[in-house]
Amino acid sequence: MALPYEESAALMRDGTFISRIKVACLKYADYILNEAANTPAHMTRLRWAQSATQNPDNVAVQVTPAVVMDPSVQDSGPGIADEALQSAVETALNKQM
Repeated sequence: MALPYEESAALMRDGTFISRIKVACLKYADYILNEAANTPAHMTRLRWAQSATQNPDNVAVQVTPAVVMDPSVQDSGPGIADEALQSAVETALNKQM
């Protein structure tokens, strides 16, 4: 069941949850920094990854609303497992890139 709007809004401001998103962003950035140069959209992804490693707090705050609206986050709330959160973060970031 999806989170009520009030809980979704609160999760978008939750420092602990945003910190978990930051870790997921950094993990994805590390993956991108090590991917093959012939990966589709690699230069765009590489620029994002470099930005994420230089300013992870900003990147996490920017992607948080999209992550919170992901169906798996809406179903699980702040207790979402790390693996599922990683997937939600990567999905949100791939939509933005």
